[in-house]
Amino acid sequence: MPGRIYGNEYRVTTVCVDHYHRGAVSGRLYHSYLPDGAEFASLLEFFREMEDLLDEMSFPQSFTAVRSFSEPPPRLEKPPGPAVQEGRCGTFLLRILFRQNASWQGSVTWLEGHREESFRSALELSLLMDSALRNREETG
Repeated sequence: MPGRIYGNEYRVTTVCVDHYHRGAVSGRLYHSYLPDGAEFASLLEFFREMEDLLDEMSFPQSFTAVRSFSEPPPRLEKPPGPAVQEGRCGTFLLRILFRQNASWQGSVTWLEGHREESFRSALELSLLMDSALRNREETG
């Protein structure tokens, strides 16, 4: 598709979980559009930061967003990619492919566990991340 402004780097967000205790998480997220990263102190803050980022980029577009040919999507400057980051409790690569039914769909890779799983909702994503962090907390 000519004029396509987004590549795969806009699909991947690194989620670094620095603190985990009984399901409560805090940490940082990094994306090539946020070179300095963003901190979150709870799961709700993580969801808000991610949703704000996705809305700002309009990528992937929300299922409920009104689309038209009259207004092109915003042009994004490609910032430098963030340095490799790691969380103290866990590190995840998040790929949000769709935003349908007021939620997210995509895949998440747990770097320490060398596993990748698909998710169909933000709830399922949070449960996958929690299972990895809980497993690490119990064995660590």
